[in-house]
Amino acid sequence: MDIDIVSEEENPMLHRTDIRFEITHEEATPSRLSVRDSLAATLDKGSDEVVIHELDTKFGMRKTIGYAKAYDTPDDAREVEQEYMLERNKIGVDADDEAEADAEEA
Repeated sequence: MDIDIVSEEENPMLHRTDIRFEITHEEATPSRLSVRDSLAATLDKGSDEVVIHELDTKFGMRKTIGYAKAYDTPDDAREVEQEYMLERNKIGVDADDEAEADAEEA
């Protein structure tokens, strides 16, 4: 999987960088988490500082276009992002939190 960054736009008010990128892959569309980890490595960031918002693969193509936000710290990501995006990107999900959620449901 090759990641090419198409554009980066600084957003100092929210302590992040908005990133548009293009992925060339050999097989099926890669998972959100594998893209997040690869993009974080490319940007020299921690994987909990990168939030993947959008992945778009055209039918039959081996190219995916995406949109992500790279925050300065994981705390900045937790402050700004909506809960469902944090859950999709597995940010801030601890084993203790999952155990508490299971206990509340029971």
